[in-house]
Amino acid sequence: MSNYDVIIIGAGHAAIEAAFAASRMGCRVLMLTLDAASIGLMSCNPAIGGVGKGQLVKEIDALGGAMGKAADACAIQFRILNASKGAAVHSSRAQIDMDRYNRYMSELVSRQENLAVKQAEVKKLLVKKAEAYGVVTATGEEITAKCVVISAGTFLEGLIHVGLKHYSGGRINEPAANDLTADLRRIGFNLLRFKTGTCSRLDKNTIDFSKLTVQNGDEVPVPFSFSTQEIKREQVPCHITYTNNDTHRIIRDNLDKSPLYAGIIKAQGVRYCPSIEDKVVKFADRERHQIFLEPQGLDTDLVYPNGLSTSLPEDVQLDLIHSIEGLEKAKVIRFGYGIEHTVVEPTQIRPTLEAKSVRNLYFAGQINGTTGYEEAAAQGLIAGINAALRVKSKEPFILDRASSYTGVLIDDLTTKGTDEPYRMFTSRVEYRLILREDNADLRLRKYGFDLGLVTKEEYENTKRKEEAIKRGIGIFKATRIKPSAEVNLRLEAMGTAAIKRPATLEEILKRPQVSVKDLKNLDHLEMDLTDSALRECEIEVKYSGFIRRQLRDVERFKNLEKIRLPEELDYDGIACLSREIREKLKKFRPLNLGQASRISGVTPAAVSLLMVYLKNLDG
Repeated sequence: MSNYDVIIIGAGHAAIEAAFAASRMGCRVLMLTLDAASIGLMSCNPAIGGVGKGQLVKEIDALGGAMGKAADACAIQFRILNASKGAAVHSSRAQIDMDRYNRYMSELVSRQENLAVKQAEVKKLLVKKAEAYGVVTATGEEITAKCVVISAGTFLEGLIHVGLKHYSGGRINEPAANDLTADLRRIGFNLLRFKTGTCSRLDKNTIDFSKLTVQNGDEVPVPFSFSTQEIKREQVPCHITYTNNDTHRIIRDNLDKSPLYAGIIKAQGVRYCPSIEDKVVKFADRERHQIFLEPQGLDTDLVYPNGLSTSLPEDVQLDLIHSIEGLEKAKVIRFGYGIEHTVVEPTQIRPTLEAKSVRNLYFAGQINGTTGYEEAAAQGLIAGINAALRVKSKEPFILDRASSYTGVLIDDLTTKGTDEPYRMFTSRVEYRLILREDNADLRLRKYGFDLGLVTKEEYENTKRKEEAIKRGIGIFKATRIKPSAEVNLRLEAMGTAAIKRPATLEEILKRPQVSVKDLKNLDHLEMDLTDSALRECEIEVKYSGFIRRQLRDVERFKNLEKIRLPEELDYDGIACLSREIREKLKKFRPLNLGQASRISGVTPAAVSLLMVYLKNLDG
């Protein structure tokens, strides 16, 4: 029998962050995986980041996680999405060399002190008196630990669908984890079934790129990690094509062969990333759908046709692919498939990601009902941190909705739950103007440093950036320019009005037509600041009124979050609450009034009654 501080079940994005965090915090960690070669494998698309997801990666990096640095090391194209919109919704995305990412993460895990890897299948959890203390493998070996983190991805009762055929599997050519799923049921967890899918893989040598629209990366790549100084690697292009009426006809003619429409797949699919057959049926008025051709790496001929996720039979997949411009002669290296898998209803876990019913047992990633590498990694980091803190008998680490996208993600899952695969978007975040990806280091670096996950040098760099921003804004406020023919000529060249009286640089910069770069052209900006610090100064100045308003909203939010609800509170004894609300509060056991207010069906009046009841308890 082996003994560890923390056992991590899985080797995907959530598992890596959990293992990396717990081991760096001084715990003896064991990562258990069905295949040691699959550490950090990108199962679906060859990209990291995106709208809402880029913010998560930046936060993972700010806290000391691995994904941001790995993305910078393995990316082959960088783009800022929503760049023409406001700073609140700017989101980084990068095309990733999938093989290089797999190798990078494998090497990272192999070099990490206190972290061991064992290839084994977990059949059963060791639980006694509602406390987890280890696992049992397929060979009967018992491995004990103070905490267990389950990050099983799509492997829990995974069922792969291609046409009307289906077979057990957690990923293509990999077995499902059926015994562990049965054990979670035995312990008493309520489980759900979700469905996701992936696209075919095409041979780039058989694609006619001359017919396609080229999409290049940004001229100056912006790294994910705040520790990466610059990206010098040459970027490769992606390409865009579209489905057409012929494609849609092929799909409609074969819907009876789709497991989704034949009623074979019963699980709930991803609303915001549907299969191509789902898009054709649900958006029947659309004449075409975009297909984004993504290279899978520098040393491979594989191309991922993002937008063509499908579980149709292989012959139908081939026909619909060949109906698309540029893909008429495309060779399919691997066909797409759909996969049903089991998840734990996430309202059964705490904001620490520990199970409410089983102490020392944590869940992270797709097992909590999410979809996407970034959502999984963010959860893994928080689960690993909290498992390590439990081992050390320290207070848990919880990020709230006002502090981070990660806090919103976990709060949504644990408070509201989800009846479909959850994906992060900027629209889910109430305070997104102050929770931007560019200031994730300013918001979260200190937490990472205090936890031991961020180096002193990285933290000192963040403090210097913070001081530079304050200094820069001070200069903007203090520096005044007088109207003159030369100044007004330059202002008019910027597309903004001339000045008739002296104005501060802050007043000038608040104008929507003016940027920090424009101020430099006025010959009045002489500051020894980095580009990132200047960018922060510009955002803070331009959006100062909106930021102040959101900060007031945050203060009100935090007032409710500060009012704790005792875990043992007898809700049945609060007669003024309706039966429905009492039942919901007993089921969810919210930590505070803020969390209680976000439970579906709990009214503002009920929150006020709870507040009065708590005051009377304090007497």
